[in-house]
Amino acid sequence: MARKNLLAGLSGSELPAGNSAMPPSEAPAIFASFGGGRGAIGAVSRSLEHMKANTVHDLDTGQIDQSFVADRLEIATESLAELVESIREHGQQVPILVRPHPSQHGRFQVAYGHRRLRAAIELKRPVRAVIKPLSDEELVVAQGQENTARTDLSFIERARFAATLETTGFSREVIMAALSVDKTGLSRLISAAVKVPADILEAIGPAPKAGRDRWMELATRLEKSAAMTSARECISDASFTNRGSDERFALVFAASERRSRKAPAPTVWKAPDGKKVARIRSDDRQVTVMVDKRVAGAFGTYLIEHLPEIYAAFESRAEA
Repeated sequence: MARKNLLAGLSGSELPAGNSAMPPSEAPAIFASFGGGRGAIGAVSRSLEHMKANTVHDLDTGQIDQSFVADRLEIATESLAELVESIREHGQQVPILVRPHPSQHGRFQVAYGHRRLRAAIELKRPVRAVIKPLSDEELVVAQGQENTARTDLSFIERARFAATLETTGFSREVIMAALSVDKTGLSRLISAAVKVPADILEAIGPAPKAGRDRWMELATRLEKSAAMTSARECISDASFTNRGSDERFALVFAASERRSRKAPAPTVWKAPDGKKVARIRSDDRQVTVMVDKRVAGAFGTYLIEHLPEIYAAFESRAEA
């Protein structure tokens, strides 16, 4: 019994209070060397592996790469500045989670804690991190669940994360676990991300106040080509990028609403002899005259040729 009790404290999952003195570069080798034995020695090895895997290390930020799948559209400058000041004053209280890089020896890949990593980079100090050997599936589940627990991602960031994971080849079961959603919730997320074109989505950004219903409404509107054109005109405006993400969403949302309304029916212009020569459509952006070539093709040609004279006559009347 006494020998069994020697192992009692080795399998706990709590993190040590301080940082480990073990050089981070040795961590992947240690992970690889444990776990192969059997019996009592194997049990001790596996317990030590678990304990060391939860040890906090001070890592050089230059050794750490981003996750292979992005979950953020942008990091708010104001909230990042607050985090930087908090860490500057109180230190980094919560470690990030990384895994040994799957293809580059001596480097690491973030599972979660991207904002804390950015703050450490700005402060030019090491980042406190837990190192765990994670598979791709384990990494994305850890990444998604951490952000879900912290309510850290906006609806559209979660939607894009879900769609990216599916495109990358992850099963829906893994994605549901990562985002803590059921099948219906996941379908809505992926649908929203797929229906909003990437250029519009990235131009708007996370828009944390927009919420699911408004993003879904925008996705529905953008199914109409006129609304899509209007949205792209909106994001191409020179002042668009200078606005906050929620305001950018509001601008695109309003622009898409104007263009998604049902267009007014055209009026028909008849010649004195009763022929239906042209259809005229007018809205708040343009007037379109469509000459029916089957009825008056020669008139259409004449109209184009004499357009300069017609416009000159209009200008003369305006000046009179």
